[in-house]
Amino acid sequence: MERNKWGLRKVVSLLVVLALAVSMFTACGSKAGTTDTTKTEPTKAAATETQPTKAAATAEQTGSGQYIGIAMPTQSSERWIKDGAAMKEILESKGYTVDLQYAEDDIPTQKSQIENMITKGAKVLVIASIDGSTLSDTLDAAAAEGIKVISYDRLLVNTDAVSYYATFDNRRVGQQQAQSLVDGLKALKGEGPYNIELFAGSPDDTNSFYFFQGAMDVLQPLIDDGTIVVPSGQVSQDEVGTLRWDGAVAQARMDAILAANYTDGKTLHGVLSPYDGLSRGILSATTAFGLTGSDIPVVTGQDAEAASIKLIVSGDQYSTILKDTRELAKVAAGMVDAVLSGKEPEINDTETYNNNVKIVPSYLLEPFIVTKDNYKELVIDSGYLTEADIK
Repeated sequence: MERNKWGLRKVVSLLVVLALAVSMFTACGSKAGTTDTTKTEPTKAAATETQPTKAAATAEQTGSGQYIGIAMPTQSSERWIKDGAAMKEILESKGYTVDLQYAEDDIPTQKSQIENMITKGAKVLVIASIDGSTLSDTLDAAAAEGIKVISYDRLLVNTDAVSYYATFDNRRVGQQQAQSLVDGLKALKGEGPYNIELFAGSPDDTNSFYFFQGAMDVLQPLIDDGTIVVPSGQVSQDEVGTLRWDGAVAQARMDAILAANYTDGKTLHGVLSPYDGLSRGILSATTAFGLTGSDIPVVTGQDAEAASIKLIVSGDQYSTILKDTRELAKVAAGMVDAVLSGKEPEINDTETYNNNVKIVPSYLLEPFIVTKDNYKELVIDSGYLTEADIK
């Protein structure tokens, strides 16, 4: 009996030990599971938040999710849609967080958009202004927060806050427009003198002045020697400007010029137009006036918009200027990268663009004249537009 008693005790003890072991194993397993779950969730969340950084690192890019504000003037013009989309794509591919805003040519809206970008902690602002003279206080506030400001295509004036300017050689654009007009007159309208009318861009856009000055570099000597005549007598920029680059405004002015100066049988040989949207309005007015076929005047343009390339192919608009916004977007994105890396952006002009406070260091890209003879090479083969775009 005594041996059985001790044997029973040993069995009970063994069962207790086994029970305790099972209990501890279960508790440890539960605790380990809880700990792993807790660790996993923050890791997933962190991965989600830093995804742009991982993507950037994979492609050897440096955006690290930094917030960049891009303010564009309007979506009513094809070129600004292209500008904004190209820049956003490039910067996001570099790992930046991009806030792209369009103000639809409303100055208070653009000002508010930029102020919101400042509040949200933008590291760099890239701004294509509606009116470059209306943002001084806002940009000064940005500079006070240490935000770098890059003026995009249109010069921001009356402020020291602008760090750099990315644009095309705008005086060269005007010279090319005028030269293509002269070339078209000689090719299509026989011997001079030639009757032409002049249009300029919006008076609140600094580029308008460079375009017009460049155009007059070519045209003024021909006006002076009588090769070119302006029957309306409207030759100053104040007289020929077109507020907000509005095609309807250009059409109405062309209607008035035709009615006042060309109803006596005088021939309109050509029109200097600084932008495709104005060109189409001008051509609508000349068509309504009855000018068709060989009577269509030689009309210039700018921006190589699809609707105007169609008119060039059909022989209605003579020329436009290609400013490849993909290249401009690359330059602006490079400036963003440089300033956030503490480096000096690439610039090629330190003399031309005075914003009334300082000479703004600039990078100027080269524009190209587009006509029926070369549109395919410059616009289609380059991928700027597709054949489908101009059908």
